[in-house]
Amino acid sequence: MAKGVPAIVLAAGESSRLGQPKALVQWNGETLVSRAVRLLQEKNCSPIIVVTRNELQVDVMLSCNDAIVVVNPKPEDGRTGTLQIGLVSLISELGRTPRRVLVAPVDRCGWNEDTVSVLLDCNSNTSPIPSGHPLLLCDIEKVLSLPKDISLRDSITINRINAPGEHMNIDTPGDLEALQ
Repeated sequence: MAKGVPAIVLAAGESSRLGQPKALVQWNGETLVSRAVRLLQEKNCSPIIVVTRNELQVDVMLSCNDAIVVVNPKPEDGRTGTLQIGLVSLISELGRTPRRVLVAPVDRCGWNEDTVSVLLDCNSNTSPIPSGHPLLLCDIEKVLSLPKDISLRDSITINRINAPGEHMNIDTPGDLEALQ
């Protein structure tokens, strides 16, 4: 198994439909952001960058031991912009551009350690079926060159492979009720 693949957890969304910060939602005794970081740490992902919004920075830092927490000053620019902030921070931390990065949006939480194991065996942009996340990203330079508000899914080729997990998307109070 590959070791040391870096990871980025995207946790900067406004959560306007949910009415509370998704990153701090409790599930099975831990926040969604701490769960993502823990699962990635258990698969030896390193370093792990968590990108959040300014008003959540302290709470996310307290929730994520051993992760590097950075702030997206303009999260309204979209998920690709948040990913770019994470990639720039990761490149700065490593002193080089990584070949592969695992990307985990905090609100897409249907994956587990086995999902990550399957992805770590891949060498191209890959996401799991049925969970859809995390994404193994290999086109780092291309993603850095994209407009911040463009959809990543529409901009790069992503292979889909069967992997453990289930499709989950925490966007509304109803989604949160289903999670509990």
